[in-house]
Amino acid sequence: MHAATWTCWLAWASLLWMCAEGALGLWQGFATGSISLIGWALGSAVEGVASLVVVWRFTGSRMMSETAERQAQRGIAVSFWLIAPYIAAQSVHNLLTEARPETSVIGIALTALALVLMPLLGWAKQRLGRRLQSPATAGEGKQNYLCAAQAAAALATLSVLAVWPGGWWLDPAVGLVIAGLAIAEGVKAWRGRDCC
Repeated sequence: MHAATWTCWLAWASLLWMCAEGALGLWQGFATGSISLIGWALGSAVEGVASLVVVWRFTGSRMMSETAERQAQRGIAVSFWLIAPYIAAQSVHNLLTEARPETSVIGIALTALALVLMPLLGWAKQRLGRRLQSPATAGEGKQNYLCAAQAAAALATLSVLAVWPGGWWLDPAVGLVIAGLAIAEGVKAWRGRDCC
């Protein structure tokens, strides 16, 4: 049960971070016209839902329920699929409009912090997912890895555009790859192939 307690604690910590990340990311995204920051920040809401699914899974009578695990797995899968269309649409929009955001020092710092924090959370959740034999928990960990990948894309775009305005196309190209990965991870989560 100790691992389940840690899982809930990490899910709540993720939710808290997602709220802060989302609010700050939206503020800076709208202030600078950065669609990559806005998209990254909106993805925080979907990741927050994944955290709530895991908290739901490991509270009350659902603690040892295989049915609850399966429902949680599917909830995580759906959350991956909710991220993918937005990232893909945002990427296509950026390619077609050649969107060039202004530089955001706060956005660079925020995405750099997420690039460090999210893989650590993802690693811990994947480890707990294996220990608990919980693909839902491991799936939430993969959400954290996807967040880190999105943060890396936003950070790279903001950094490159600060020195080379012609690199505007990097963000949407990476975004399309991330959207494809989100769909693939959703399929794995739906099938229960996340960790065990």
